[in-house]
Amino acid sequence: MGFAKRTDDNHREVVDEFRKVMPEATLFDASGAGRGFPDCVVGWKNRVFLFEIKNSARPGSKKTPAQVKFFAEWQGHAAVVHSAAEMCAEMAREMEKRR
Repeated sequence: MGFAKRTDDNHREVVDEFRKVMPEATLFDASGAGRGFPDCVVGWKNRVFLFEIKNSARPGSKKTPAQVKFFAEWQGHAAVVHSAAEMCAEMAREMEKRR
């Protein structure tokens, strides 16, 4: 028997806002994947970004042990964000690094 996959309270708001401000990007909501996999997979300009959405307004909002393990082992881009603006800023930083 598996555990119910929960999302942070701000998850839907962040996803909806991101889709509104970045319609040219593709966002796949992977929040139901489990096993520490991040909440969102974003494709933009031939790059892939993984984002774990956390709620900064909730004190206990931190990575689960499975998420800590995933982030430690993942060799691509992955970041924890609290808003759509943070997602966009992180993507811009990563794109700048690869110029």
